[in-house]
Amino acid sequence: MAAALLAGCATTLPPREPPTPAAPAAWQASEPAALPHEGRVAELGQWWRQFDDPLLAALIDDAQAVSPTLASALSRIEQARAATTAAGSALVPRVDAAASVARGQFDLGLPTGTRSAAELRATWELDLFGGNRAALDAAQARFDGAQADWHDARVLVAAEVGTVYVALRACEAQLEQVRFDAASRAETARLTTLAADAGFRPPAASDLARASAAQARVQVEAQRQRCELDVKALVALTGRDEAALRAALAGAGARLPQPASIAVDSVPAQVLNQRPDLYAAAQRVAAAAADTATAQARRYPRVGLTGFIGPARFDAGGASASGTLWSLGPVQVELPLFDAGARAADVDAARARYDEAAALYAASVRQAVREVEDALVTLQGSAARSADARLAVEGYDASLKATEALYRGGLASLFDLEDARRTALLARRELIDLERERVAAWIALYRALGGGWSAPAPPALAAAPR
Repeated sequence: MAAALLAGCATTLPPREPPTPAAPAAWQASEPAALPHEGRVAELGQWWRQFDDPLLAALIDDAQAVSPTLASALSRIEQARAATTAAGSALVPRVDAAASVARGQFDLGLPTGTRSAAELRATWELDLFGGNRAALDAAQARFDGAQADWHDARVLVAAEVGTVYVALRACEAQLEQVRFDAASRAETARLTTLAADAGFRPPAASDLARASAAQARVQVEAQRQRCELDVKALVALTGRDEAALRAALAGAGARLPQPASIAVDSVPAQVLNQRPDLYAAAQRVAAAAADTATAQARRYPRVGLTGFIGPARFDAGGASASGTLWSLGPVQVELPLFDAGARAADVDAARARYDEAAALYAASVRQAVREVEDALVTLQGSAARSADARLAVEGYDASLKATEALYRGGLASLFDLEDARRTALLARRELIDLERERVAAWIALYRALGGGWSAPAPPALAAAPR
């Protein structure tokens, strides 16, 4: 009967290794050879310190020290470590010590007496079908995945701080431009009002000039507000005192930090091996496969062995007896016969969780490839637009200066001047946005390449990162 039951329980277990998803043989970004490295290829582990702005690296260190995301990831490591220890303990005998003292009549043929004993008790479930071993493998996979998640959290925090910091510096650069524009418009409004009062300009020109100056002040205030929000975001991310942070930021305002270039492997598979989030997803697949094996083993017979040994003493009526008591057994065999399909349902649920983990892993791989290629496309596009954007700024600035000279000489209208001013300001702001986009793309590429993490060799239990 047992053989028949075991044959009925037998099923094919899923593999521990996740299925290899389809990945391109090479990056599909256009013109991959056009990505410049300028001889400054950065090692990702120290990439932030290769920026030309030391404050950025300091802010990232502060953010990682106070990040609740990192604290949660570290807590999950400790939880996974404890679960691994607990799962490993099921593979070895459990030993407990006990002591007792009792007085009474313990047998009809014996007088009232006192019995004392001390013993070591041992219990052990024989892992005949590998269920406990599979549970340990699942716990170990979750522990490894938790460590990778911690590294991924560090990369995410660094990238978030870097993105906000770059946005702040770009905002400050934009603020400088709108302030310069507002000052120019205010001066034009002053001169136009004087000319109108003297009868050399129509009153409508004075009204238009004052309106233009007021609009410029609105733009200044709106831009200043955006910069303030970025400062508040950095305060929240880093935990720094706001006054101290503002003092540090004042040392290098309105200048975008310039990163070192990153070398990108030509083979996507090499990049996928250095992403901690993908490694963690693969470990979740392995854990789900081991969980399936554990659920399957619960459908088989379970064999347990118990025993004890220890000294004992009995005292009654001035007489006593002492010695060592021991027992090996009983051997307990638990044979599942009928559970209304509960154990089979557990196996089906475990297999469904495995399928879900495998599908999420494949989706994560595809997303990782996309993130790298998106960053490459953005870098290539921003590099291609940079030269023309600078030419546009130079040309529109020259046109604005010429129009201002014509306006002062009475050869151009105020409408011409305002149109030239708006066009020049827009070109300068677009150039700043392009620089911000380029640096943000480098940060996105850093994130997409795993931030310098590399998959460990198959190990024994490792210590949590500190």
